[in-house]
Amino acid sequence: MEQIHTPKHSSFYVVGLNYKKADAEIRGQFTVPADAQPLLLAQAKAAGIESLMINSTCNRTEIYGFAEHPYQLIKLICDHSNGTAEAFQKVGYVYKSSDAVTHVFRVATGLDSQILGDFEIISQIKFACNQSRSFGLINTFLDRLVNAVIQASKRIKNETDLSTGATSVSFAAVQYILRNVPEVSQKNILLFGTGKIGRNTCENLIKHTKNKHITLINRTKEKAERIAGKFNLTVKDFSELQAEIQQADVLVVATGAQNPTVDANILNLRKPLLILDLSVPKNVDANVLQTQGVSLIHMDELSKITDDTLVKRRAQIPAAERILEEVKQEFLEWTKVRKFAPTISALKQKLQEIKNSEIDFQSRKLNGFNEEQAEIISNRIIQKITTHFANHLKDDDTSVEESIFLINKIFQLEQTPETEQKASVSFSN
Repeated sequence: MEQIHTPKHSSFYVVGLNYKKADAEIRGQFTVPADAQPLLLAQAKAAGIESLMINSTCNRTEIYGFAEHPYQLIKLICDHSNGTAEAFQKVGYVYKSSDAVTHVFRVATGLDSQILGDFEIISQIKFACNQSRSFGLINTFLDRLVNAVIQASKRIKNETDLSTGATSVSFAAVQYILRNVPEVSQKNILLFGTGKIGRNTCENLIKHTKNKHITLINRTKEKAERIAGKFNLTVKDFSELQAEIQQADVLVVATGAQNPTVDANILNLRKPLLILDLSVPKNVDANVLQTQGVSLIHMDELSKITDDTLVKRRAQIPAAERILEEVKQEFLEWTKVRKFAPTISALKQKLQEIKNSEIDFQSRKLNGFNEEQAEIISNRIIQKITTHFANHLKDDDTSVEESIFLINKIFQLEQTPETEQKASVSFSN
């Protein structure tokens, strides 16, 4: 098993949980809100963690970073969410070294998304990287890894049809409405929450339902008005939410709050109501089902919807995985070279010292000694020797740690802390 180490003997980990084992309620407990993420990063920085990113979305909460033990990273999540270490043990996962790298690639390329091929995740990873960079928490390894997964994502988009067709949580919501609400173009649709998912849902509603009876409500009315202005929709004040719900046939909730924003107490319905909750944590209290005529659908149920788009996407998985593997291997090769680069540099310096000493000796001993020619010849020999060593260390069958140990011992190499720092991340057998 390959290991990745830093000078502080820490390893690269992914710790987190996602939709595969944790339902929306559990994921909601472990959500790290946007305003808490800087606090998490500051705590990591103060604890001496070298490099780290936090990625908390509706489908997953994960940390990608370095630690002496993964519990250090799990604790960061628990400290800044409502989750506990005990709950994490039941639904969470820990990946280390090359397994962690593979997981990051699969997440970033949409192969591990709740809805296959959902590429919104790559923009979330870019944001997470930039946020960590502002805290000085992106080292060379993590910077290179993020660039590699961005490259893989772009290639998969351009070279396969994995992202062909409109498939996302917001699109799935609209598909559900189309399939389950008769005469949908004549129904009153209320959209509560105009964040990213809300905006996408609004656009899909307009595009696919041909409905002109869509009303928007947001706690910050100005945000709703900006979206409504694009599509000539109605905007109501937050204070009118209860009255508008009574008029609605379909309620889409995408508020992104930490606690329910809709419950049975505000319904007081006059007719049947379909509620779609696209939020994590859940923003619709389950007690709404106690109200006669209410149907409640959450995003976890929507993600199970299959259509022709998803069938076509599944056929693209092998091609996408080939691209992922190619880019990932290039990244792993870089980490391997980065591991032994200081040793090769130290070896070259040692050979240069031997050469300089010998040329100095021969120039004083031999009449007519051509120092310039000796420099050219010896430098070429040194280059060939170090290239042979480098090729040996690059070989997949080579035990890099053992070989580096022997090279250092045989040539009595001295690697300064500055030299060692060049290999801040490495693989070992």
